[in-house]
Amino acid sequence: MTGEWYFAIGAIVLLLILSALFSGSETALTASSLPRIHELARRGNRRAKTVLALHEQRERLIGAILLGNNLVNILAAALATGILVSFFGEAGIAYATIAMTLLVLIFSEVLPKTYSLAHADRTALAVAPIVRIVVVVLAPVTHAIHVLIKASLKPFGIELSPELDRTESEEELRGAIDLHKGPEPEIRHERQMLRSILELDDVEVREVMTHRRNVEMIDTALLAETIVETVLQSPYTRLPLYREDPDNIVGVLHAKALLREVRSSATVGKIDIAAIAAEPWFIPETTNLLDQLLAFRERREHIATVVDEYGAFMGIVTLEDILEEIVGSIEDEHDVAVGGVRAQADGSYLVNGAVTIRDLNRDFEWDLPDDEAATIAGLILHETRTIPEPRQVFVFHRFRFEIMRRQRNQITLIRLTPPTRDAADRAN
Repeated sequence: MTGEWYFAIGAIVLLLILSALFSGSETALTASSLPRIHELARRGNRRAKTVLALHEQRERLIGAILLGNNLVNILAAALATGILVSFFGEAGIAYATIAMTLLVLIFSEVLPKTYSLAHADRTALAVAPIVRIVVVVLAPVTHAIHVLIKASLKPFGIELSPELDRTESEEELRGAIDLHKGPEPEIRHERQMLRSILELDDVEVREVMTHRRNVEMIDTALLAETIVETVLQSPYTRLPLYREDPDNIVGVLHAKALLREVRSSATVGKIDIAAIAAEPWFIPETTNLLDQLLAFRERREHIATVVDEYGAFMGIVTLEDILEEIVGSIEDEHDVAVGGVRAQADGSYLVNGAVTIRDLNRDFEWDLPDDEAATIAGLILHETRTIPEPRQVFVFHRFRFEIMRRQRNQITLIRLTPPTRDAADRAN
């Protein structure tokens, strides 16, 4: 065996190492966790910043890696073929094909990619400076190839690497949240909160507001002594004021402002309730929760009056209502407990008709639609297109709904039976 053969064998080994570097780098850079890399970059890690820069030019990155990988693999195969042909003649072509296929597959593909998948972040940080140099050196060639491919696909209406729109980005986040694993029920609650944050701009205030029929209000025509007594007995800090007609909201009375006036006034009966009340803040019922949350923070207010398109009073929404959409129910020592959902031994639930679909989906991880109705009673009315009678049973969205109680035209209690896990799996 001459020195040229030793040189060729050494070159093949070196090319296989380069091929392994290209393959492992591609896997590491595409499988690395961008949130973790972004956090490292925020802390000043220069290699993490390089990884992010490579991700921002993903087309050039993939093109350079594939180009480099194919160049070294083809060159290694050509050298191996030349060596084996000199020994075995034409049969050396087959031997070289088999040998190089095994060597490339095992040592330049499977091993580096397996390691890179197991240590994606660490490997990406290690190879980023080298890959960046390769991307810069091969940029003219990869750009020319990209232009050629783009021109070839244009007649078919295919665009390369379209940017992710906002919806796709949110879907990616939701997928990452669903993959969040850990001890229950802590992780489950974290998933619920993260999902709720993403959905704030998809939910309108009418879906979480306190409906006008449940709003505790005060008539300005009442005596001051009566109003003070009402405020003291109320579990709420802020109460809407109306004049003559409950639709005519003229202010919002804060308990602290009232008690401060009581302390400074010699006679309670002389207190001008309307004068110490704050101006009402009217918002349309179609305002989404994210905008409303930002508006609450900007105006430094905690309550808003919701009106419909005709200006009619629909209800009230508070800062707490929006926060509860994220963290779940917030109760203090003055809140009135409401038994909205009661689990039954047979796996069903007795649900108050006023319970919102969003609360049920969040607490039990169900998928009942809430596009056309906010409450579970509203969903039944929408699906049945009628006002059902007690003991009527309906099945839709794989759930069983039995009307347990109705007051006039309002459904007040439902027995809701979710699908069993096996049935849900078969349906999916």
